[in-house]
Amino acid sequence: MSFKHVSFLWDDKKAAELQGNEVDLFIYRSRLLGADLRLTNFAGGNTSVKLTETDPVTGKEAEVMWVKGSGGDIGTLTRNGCASLYTERLRALRNRYRGLAFEDEMVALFDHCLFDPKCAAPSIDTPLHGLLPFKHIDHLHPDAIIAIAASKDGEAIMRELWGDSMGWLPWQRPGFDLGLKLEAIVAQNPKLRGVILGGHGLFAWGETSLESYQNTLEIIEKASLFLEDNYGKKRPVFGGARITGITSEELRREKAAAIAPVLRGLAGSRRSMIGHFTDDPRVLEFVNSHDLERLARMGTSCPDHFLRTKIRPLVLDLPEGLDESGVYEHVSKQFESYRINYQLYYDRCRHSDSPAVRDPNPVVILYPGVGMFTFAKDKQTARVAAEFYINAINVMRGAEAVSEYTGLSEQEAFNIEYWLLEEAKLQRMPKPRPLSGKIALITGSGGGIGKAVARKFAEEGACVMLNDINEERLAGAQEEFLRLFGRDAVAATSMNVTGPASVERAMKETVLAFGGVDIIVNNAGISLSKTLTDHTLEDWDKLYDILVKGQFLVSRAGVGILKKQRTGGDIINIVSKNAVVSGPNNAGYGSAKAAQAHLSRLMASELGSDGIRVNAVNPDAVIADSNIWAGGWAEGRAKAYGITVEELPAYYAKRTLLNQVILPEDIANACFALVGGLLSKSTGNAINVDGGVAMAFLR
Repeated sequence: MSFKHVSFLWDDKKAAELQGNEVDLFIYRSRLLGADLRLTNFAGGNTSVKLTETDPVTGKEAEVMWVKGSGGDIGTLTRNGCASLYTERLRALRNRYRGLAFEDEMVALFDHCLFDPKCAAPSIDTPLHGLLPFKHIDHLHPDAIIAIAASKDGEAIMRELWGDSMGWLPWQRPGFDLGLKLEAIVAQNPKLRGVILGGHGLFAWGETSLESYQNTLEIIEKASLFLEDNYGKKRPVFGGARITGITSEELRREKAAAIAPVLRGLAGSRRSMIGHFTDDPRVLEFVNSHDLERLARMGTSCPDHFLRTKIRPLVLDLPEGLDESGVYEHVSKQFESYRINYQLYYDRCRHSDSPAVRDPNPVVILYPGVGMFTFAKDKQTARVAAEFYINAINVMRGAEAVSEYTGLSEQEAFNIEYWLLEEAKLQRMPKPRPLSGKIALITGSGGGIGKAVARKFAEEGACVMLNDINEERLAGAQEEFLRLFGRDAVAATSMNVTGPASVERAMKETVLAFGGVDIIVNNAGISLSKTLTDHTLEDWDKLYDILVKGQFLVSRAGVGILKKQRTGGDIINIVSKNAVVSGPNNAGYGSAKAAQAHLSRLMASELGSDGIRVNAVNPDAVIADSNIWAGGWAEGRAKAYGITVEELPAYYAKRTLLNQVILPEDIANACFALVGGLLSKSTGNAINVDGGVAMAFLR
């Protein structure tokens, strides 16, 4: 089966393997639908199947509905993400329903209909599936359908396209009453193949999983073709281009990287936020258009859209020629105006039992000529918010092509955003981890100490930017971190800490990936162990370039970003016991480490007024997975101590007060102690992680 605007992904062979297991076949269909963002957004929509199961109490057969549970995503649906309910019990709730004023109390009653009491929590859409008679149902939020559903003439357009084979229900908040209305419209016309919910989305069905899947795709395809035939026919898309924008992707990214830390700092005035940037062609067409201001003010339509994007975005107005201070002052005024207007929106629409006003900062920021930024508590939420607003752009584009776009009324939008059921869902969210909302760049994190620090920070909730001069090590670390933490928690870029251009590029990549930076760990290093007379000038310069100059260049570039954000931050310098202890055959390395240590103190003194903390960690003899032991260092130290290389680990352990081998994870724990919140009022300090070397005691 061939479609132009949707993807037919059904594999007969795969489906045949699942025959006889209707639940797995239903999950297969759901994942296919969720794999295409043109059909529904992340965590948007839901699917269901009604099956005959054996009641574990009576032993009798009963009809049970499997449906995507609350908060899940059909694209990644599993059995654990489904709710299963006795259909007869669910339908019997008609007798308990007391009307729209008591809508929310029905959700608690869903639990009394559960077939499996340990299943996922049923969503508010559960009765919309349960009250319909069809075996397989797909409820999706396709851009093409919502474009019609959010059009002034939406119902008439639907009749033109599908005649009496499709039904229409005006906008109404999801719930039991909407389920009753769906049931009624189908009862009045049993030949319907689907129903469009005004401003919301699509319900379609079939007697088999394949039939439901095909029916859903056919409906969406017809709507998509209709929109395609009308783009630019009535008037240019979005009224045509108001500005030409920046044609060079590189220049757009330069501008985005320059402004992102400012936006992130302002957007994070309540809590630290992670950013996402896109200059997707659909975004550029919208932000550069004549209709931008008008449509952006109207807000989004589908409830799923504005729950993740707020009712409307901030459209950035940034004159050319402002210096860094001028940019901040100009943008901060726009943020303050947005916050005031958001509070006024809350005050106009609030009910006596409404939850307290939430963060008034914008989630979506549109920058004409450049693209779109989104900010949220973590990278996935920020990225998904961008995807949702692109869906909203698609909806506005289609609606304006065939009619006039109509967003939800302000009051209806508020009723969704501050719905008590949504508030209850937010209250059930797990407590953030200590580094949630934080962005960390760790130099030399392809292995050894740097990699261990990055892993620890990621485990504690941070987004991490891996970097290394050794691209093979970096690729291996990136692959491992993607497997452990996913694409939204990690990015990677090569960096030569001795090259200003390389450092600046890596910082820019960090900003474009996550919006800014909060924690900088200067870890990249090498070791050389030689007598003073054996040291060459090349040896000396290499040590000072990587250890001292590298720390200076990375810190300087990072501080530029931290100051733009105006939210403080942390710099940790991985120094060494050798910064304090005078040992043999160590003139170059030891003195460079001493320079790193004093540079740490100087930086702490200078940057404290900006809320930037600078601390050091002094390891000793971290042998595991470390580049430090390459290049003859191990041989040099063994020679200095009159032992073999193989005897070094035991030698180092025995000379400590605790008689312990030091591992990269031990250094990572010290770094986390400095940034995890408990030492937020400490700067200019050094933590020794050496097992206890008395000569290294700081005094």
